[in-house]
Amino acid sequence: MIVVYKPADGEPEQYDARSLLASEASIVARTVDMKWPEVKAGLADEDLDAMRGVVWVLKKRHAPTLRFGEYDPGVDEMVTRYDKDEVEAWVDGAFSLQAADPDLTPERIVQALADVPDAAADPEHAKAYIEKCRAEAEAGKDPEPEPQPETSAPERKTSATKTSAPSEPSS
Repeated sequence: MIVVYKPADGEPEQYDARSLLASEASIVARTVDMKWPEVKAGLADEDLDAMRGVVWVLKKRHAPTLRFGEYDPGVDEMVTRYDKDEVEAWVDGAFSLQAADPDLTPERIVQALADVPDAAADPEHAKAYIEKCRAEAEAGKDPEPEPQPETSAPERKTSATKTSAPSEPSS
């Protein structure tokens, strides 16, 4: 999850919450009086305390004396966005639903994902990834069945354990 801090008088800054060390995550959790899973959930919900805590700790890497009270952004100056891995997991999950519901077309999935680029830190990547997945889904649509070799004898059952080396004839 990326926290985007857009100060009123400056350029937007991006802070990747997944780059936090465990010790830093503990500092965030203690400072905002939340458990780390609550902080993570708070980031997804754009909780001001969670976003402020993460940005403050990451800013402290370059300004170690920065106190929590000194970093007090406006309520509209921070938003969260999904990073590339999160976007890809979201899109992959949506397209995987097609296997369970054959009536779900790639176009319907793309329509359902229409808001994903707006929620992404890199909207162009999100759009391109959705399009790539759509094209792959359409290319895999109604594949030609592969011809099966005809066998006259029934297949022999093998044991469940497999070996990496071929068996040798006994002597």
